[in-house]
Amino acid sequence: MSSGRSRFPGPDRFEYLQALVTEFQDTDSTDAKEQVLANLANFSYDPGNMEDLRTLQVTELFLDMLTEESENLVEFGIGGLCNLSVDPACRDQILESDGIALVTGCLSSRREETVLSAIGTLMNLATGAGPRAGSSARERLTDPAVLQCMLRFSLSHSTRLRNLACVFLQDCCTPAQVERAQRQLQDCTQTALGIPLPQD
Repeated sequence: MSSGRSRFPGPDRFEYLQALVTEFQDTDSTDAKEQVLANLANFSYDPGNMEDLRTLQVTELFLDMLTEESENLVEFGIGGLCNLSVDPACRDQILESDGIALVTGCLSSRREETVLSAIGTLMNLATGAGPRAGSSARERLTDPAVLQCMLRFSLSHSTRLRNLACVFLQDCCTPAQVERAQRQLQDCTQTALGIPLPQD
């Protein structure tokens, strides 16, 4: 699998990324789609590829994958979004495409990598949600149901999941929001958003 690092000069790299996107759109093979999507997710790790990936609408491609039945496609899609969401322009694309709901939906995955990438994406969106994002986006990122999920994840046996959830609660929420979510979670008899802890 490609490392995602810039092995090609600018024009050649764009053409290669464009070929990957075209292959993904043209193939009927699930295995091929998964391989191409994994490659695109790896390329999204390199800041030098951000502009090309935006031009090729890869952000939207990753978002589309979050509703697929294939857990691999969802995992690679949210992993790519997590990488892209460090870029302000990509964050705006995610927010403008109502991506918060799609990313939040990934918190219900039983795959730990998918959940970790979803939390990472939400953290990037929250820390970068400036005035352009609007108050509605910021409110959805710290919705009580999301915070209740983070509180549950903070009790996970997985060190990575536990630590990342704690960082989200500390860095993206106010103490008052966390306290309110804790009270609501104690009063709630149902699982927050129906979300189980990922299998360890």
